Amino acid sequence: MAFANLLEHVGGMGRFQVASVLLLALPVLMMASHNLLQNSPPATNDHRGPKTDPCRDGWTYDRSVFTSTIITEWDLVCSSRGLKQLAQSLYMAGVLVGGIVFGGLSDRFGRRSLLIWCYLQMGTMGTCSSFSPTFTVYCLFRFLTGMAFSGVVLNSVSLSLEWMPTRTRALVGTFMGYCYTTGQFLLAGIAYAIPDWRWLQLTVSLPFFCFFLYSWWLTESARWLVMVGKSHQELKELQKVARINGKKEEGDKLDLEALKSYMQKEMASSRSRHTVVDLVRTPVVRRISCCLCFLWFSTSFAYYGLAMDLQNFDFNIYVIQLIFGAVDIPAKLVSILTITFVGRRFTQSVALILAGVAILANILVPRDMRMLRTALAVFGKGCLAASFNCVFLYTGELYPTVIRQTGMGLANTMSRLGSIMAPLVKMAGEVFPVLPFIIYGAAPVVSGLVATFLPETRDTALPETVEEVEGRERGQRTAQERHKSSTD
Repeated sequence: MAFANLLEHVGGMGRFQVASVLLLALPVLMMASHNLLQNSPPATNDHRGPKTDPCRDGWTYDRSVFTSTIITEWDLVCSSRGLKQLAQSLYMAGVLVGGIVFGGLSDRFGRRSLLIWCYLQMGTMGTCSSFSPTFTVYCLFRFLTGMAFSGVVLNSVSLSLEWMPTRTRALVGTFMGYCYTTGQFLLAGIAYAIPDWRWLQLTVSLPFFCFFLYSWWLTESARWLVMVGKSHQELKELQKVARINGKKEEGDKLDLEALKSYMQKEMASSRSRHTVVDLVRTPVVRRISCCLCFLWFSTSFAYYGLAMDLQNFDFNIYVIQLIFGAVDIPAKLVSILTITFVGRRFTQSVALILAGVAILANILVPRDMRMLRTALAVFGKGCLAASFNCVFLYTGELYPTVIRQTGMGLANTMSRLGSIMAPLVKMAGEVFPVLPFIIYGAAPVVSGLVATFLPETRDTALPETVEEVEGRERGQRTAQERHKSSTD
C-alpha cells in the first residue's frame, strides 16, 4: 500500500492523471487501424474470369468499390491466395517479437523511453509500407510495424496503470479499451473514404509522428523509477505531479527521507536484479504465468479467427465491420460492471466460456440462416472483447512492478502466437470446413476454466515485489484456514 498512499498524497486521480490517460489514449484510436488493416475492405477484392476456371483462363478484378488492394497490386489469387494470410501472420509475428523485445527492454530502460521509440517506429514503418515496391518488402515493413504495435500497447497500459489510484484502475483500463473500439469505427470510415490501399496505409500511419512529438511530455512511471534505484528522479516526478494536481505544497514537503519512509520495502527490493526467470521461479507467480498464457492465447486466437471471417457472412463488408465494432460498446460496459462489483476472475472466466460456446453453436447453424449465424458470431466477438478488456487490466494487477513489463511481454507473446495461428488454422477449412471453428470454440472454453485458478485482485493495491505476490497468497490461505477452524 506504500506507493498507493504516496500517490494519494500528491493528488490521487488529479489533472495529471487525466491528461496522461488522454494523451496515451489518442494513439490507441489508431491501433485498430493497423491491427485490422489487412482485414479491412480495401484489402480484399473479388476476382472472376471469362470462363468457368478463372485461375486457368485469366481473371479480372471487381474495382467498383475498391480501386486498389494488395490483392490487385500483386495478384494474390489462385495459387497465390495463401500469401494474403501469410502477410497477416508475418505482421502478427512482428507483434510477437515486439512483445518479447520491448517487454524486457521497458523493464530495464523505462516505459516512457520505449513508448517514444515505438511511436516513431510505428509511424516510419507504416509509412514505408505504403510505398512498398514488392510484396516481400511490404511484408518486411508490416513485420516491423507489428513490433512497434506491441511496444505501444504494452507501455501505454503499464504507464497508465502505474500512475492510477487503486479505485480508478478498472475505469481507466476500460476507457482505453473503448478507444480501441472507436478505432474500429474509424477504420471502417477511413477505408470507405479511401479505397486505395496505399493511401489508406499512409493515412493511418502519419498520426504516429504527432504522437511521437508530444510523447516527450509524458512522465516516467514513478513505480519503475524506485524499483531501479532512481530515487532522485522519482522525487522530481512526484513533485511535478503534485504541482500539476494543485498539491504543490505537499509535493515540496517530499524529500528522499520521506520517500524512503513510504517505500522502504520497494527500495530494498530494487537492489535485486530481475529477469524473465522470475516469471516461473516462485510457485504463485509461476501459476499466474501459466494461466495467463492460456488466457491470452485463446482470447487472441478466437478473436482473430472471427475477425478474419467477416467476408463469409453474406453481408455488406462495411456494415458487418461496423456491427463487429459496435458490439464492443455494450460488451465492455458489462465487463466493467462485473470487473468492478463482482471481480476480475469471474469476468474473465465467464467471458471466455460464453465466447467459446457461441462459436461452437454456430457450427450447427445452416449457412442459409445468415441472421442467426451473424448474431452468434457478434455475441462471441463481444464476449472476446470483454475478455480482452479484462485480461489487460488483470495481467497488470497480477504481476509485481519489478517484472510487470516482462510479464506483459510474455502475455503479449502468447496473444500473438494465437493471432499467428488463427489464419493458419483457418486454412485447414479447405480440407474440413468446420474444423477451424471447432478449434476456435474449444480453446476459449478450456481457458475460461483455467482462469478460475487465478487469484482475485479486485480492490487490492498493485504489488511491487515478487515476495509481495507470494505473501498475499500465503496470507489468503492462512485467513481461509482460520475461518474454517472457527466454523468447525
